[in-house]
Amino acid sequence: MDTIFALATGQGRAGVAVLRVSGPKAVTAVGRLVKDVPVARGLRIVRDQAGQLLDHALVLRFPEGKSFTGEEVVELHVHGSPAVVAALLRVLGNMPDLRQAEAGEFTRRALENGTLDLAQVEGLADLIDAETEGQRRQAVRVFSGALGALAEGWRADLIRAAALLEATIDFADEEVPENVTPEVLNLIGGVKAEMQRESAGVRIAERLRDGFEVAIIGAPNVGKSTLLNRLAGRDVAITSSVAGTTRDVIEVRLDLEGLPVTFLDTAGLRETDDEVESIGVARARERAAQSDLRVYMMLPGDDVPQGLLSEDIIVQAKADINQVVGFAVSGKTGIGIDALVARISEILNEQVAEIGTAMRERHRVAMVRSIDFLEATELALSDQNGMMDLIAEDLRSAIRAVDSLVGRVDVEHVLDEIFSSFCIGK
Repeated sequence: MDTIFALATGQGRAGVAVLRVSGPKAVTAVGRLVKDVPVARGLRIVRDQAGQLLDHALVLRFPEGKSFTGEEVVELHVHGSPAVVAALLRVLGNMPDLRQAEAGEFTRRALENGTLDLAQVEGLADLIDAETEGQRRQAVRVFSGALGALAEGWRADLIRAAALLEATIDFADEEVPENVTPEVLNLIGGVKAEMQRESAGVRIAERLRDGFEVAIIGAPNVGKSTLLNRLAGRDVAITSSVAGTTRDVIEVRLDLEGLPVTFLDTAGLRETDDEVESIGVARARERAAQSDLRVYMMLPGDDVPQGLLSEDIIVQAKADINQVVGFAVSGKTGIGIDALVARISEILNEQVAEIGTAMRERHRVAMVRSIDFLEATELALSDQNGMMDLIAEDLRSAIRAVDSLVGRVDVEHVLDEIFSSFCIGK
C-alpha cells in the first residue's frame, strides 16, 4: 500500500499545524527530515534534504495496529505558519515513495484495516460537521461504536438462531434432542423489537443531524418578520406596515439550546390577486406543511386555521399594542420571546428523546430489510410444513442486512459518497 501524507489541520495561519504520514514507509520518509524518528514522541529539528532548517517539531510515532489508520503513522506538529506548512508539503511531495492523500483516504484506510466500522466512519463525518451540542453528543455516540455494538449483539443472536435451524437440517434423519423453534423465535423476537425501536428514531436523528425547521405562519402584517428578526438578533427580513411585504421564504439557522433549528419567515396567508404574492403564499403553505413545527401568529378576533397539529404553537401577536389573554409575543419589544423559545425547545427536545443510535436513512433501510426477513422467518416457523432450508436462508439474509450496517457486506456503492464529505487530511 502507498505511503500517503497530508495536512491534518485546517488551512491558514494557526498556532500549530499537524502533518500526518501513514503507510509502510512513514518512518523512512520522516527520517529524511529529522535526525532520528523517536520511538513514541520527541522534539526534533526539521530540515529539508539540502540541510536547510525548516522548523522545530514535536514528532509523534504510532506503531502499526495502534494508529488511527491501523498502519504505521508519524505526525509532525509544527508551527502553523502557512509558509512552514507549504515548505514541508513541498519537501514531502518531492519524495519518490510518498504521495498526497486523497479526500478521506486516512479514514478509508481505518475502515479497510478494521480500526473503524462503517457506522463509526459516518459518526466521524457527523462529528466533524457538528455545529451544536446536540449534534455533537449524537455523533460521538455513533463514532464511539454504539451502533456497531448494537449490530454485533443482533448478529450474535441471529447467528445463534441460524445455528439452531442448521442443526435441524444437518440432523434431519436423526433425532434432535429438543424442539429448537421456541428458542429461535425468542431470539428473533428480541432482535426484531430492538430494530423496530431503532428504525423508528432515525427520522428524528436525521433532523438532529441536518437541523429542525420551524415555520412562522399567519396572516399578512401580523409581525412574522419582526419576530424572526428578534429571534435572529439582527435584521434579516424586511418589515413594513404594508401587508404582503414578504414574498419568499426567508431562513435563519440558529442554535436553540443545543439543537440546530432553522426558522422560516413565510408570506402572509391570504387570498390575493397579486401573482407574485400568490406564489409566495403557495410556497409558505408548502414549506409550513414540511416543517417539523409551526408557530401560528394571530391577532384578536382571528380564527384558528385548519390543519395545525397538536404540537404546533398558537400565539397572540403584537402583545405590545393589543390587549390579549394567554400566550402572547411581541417581536418589537421582546415580550414573550423567552417563553416562546422555551416552548419550541421543549417540543423539539421531546422529539429528540425518541432518538436511538442509528442516524441515517441507510441505517433505517438496512434494519427494515432485516426486520422483513425476520418476519418471514417467524411466519415460516409457524407453519409445521415449512422447509427448514428456506427458513434458514431468510435468517441468513437478515444477518447480511445487519452486517451491511457496519460495512461487512454490500456497502461499496455508499463508500464514495461518504468519503467525499471528508477533507484531504482526514
